[in-house]
Amino acid sequence: MSQLVFATSNAHKTEEVAAILGGDWQVEDLRAHPSVTLDEETGDTFEANAIIKAVSGSRAVPGLLVLADDSGLEVDALGGAPGVRSARYAGDNANAADNRAKLKTELAKLPQDGPFPGRFQCCMVLARDGVVLHVTQSSVEGRLLTQEEGAGGFGYDALFIPEGFTETFGVLPAETKNQLSHRARALAAMKEQLASLA
Repeated sequence: MSQLVFATSNAHKTEEVAAILGGDWQVEDLRAHPSVTLDEETGDTFEANAIIKAVSGSRAVPGLLVLADDSGLEVDALGGAPGVRSARYAGDNANAADNRAKLKTELAKLPQDGPFPGRFQCCMVLARDGVVLHVTQSSVEGRLLTQEEGAGGFGYDALFIPEGFTETFGVLPAETKNQLSHRARALAAMKEQLASLA
């Protein structure tokens, strides 16, 4: 079994990645490497921030493959916000519920009625020993509601209905989300590269 360090402390993201990669990979995250500190995300794009995390994380665990992602929600009617600020939309110490509350407030201010077109974006970067090995990007289009539906998923999932569906990621089964989410699609594109390095 090959080892992969996912540069996050978000257990939900780690579970998602482990489920998609399957039994060939032992996926750890930063909870298994508490001494690792990632550099501050100062980029203004998802790719720039994913590179910062992958490079700084891989320098801290020599010889190991490190995967990092930066992802977020873009709402057209809000000029692409929350964008790269998705995890900190309601402030640097905000949690997911705070961020959803702010998004609902901002959408409620708009003159038009929802649902509102938008997308989840994800960039994944694979690195080892401070060197970027591969970059993938993907997205999933959909529409945003002003009221949450479902308790599944995490982040903004309960507000987002993916294109072609009538239920939010908060309602849809994890198996469905793991086939069509932005992270799933970016990771699917990364799997071939991972297989060559295993």
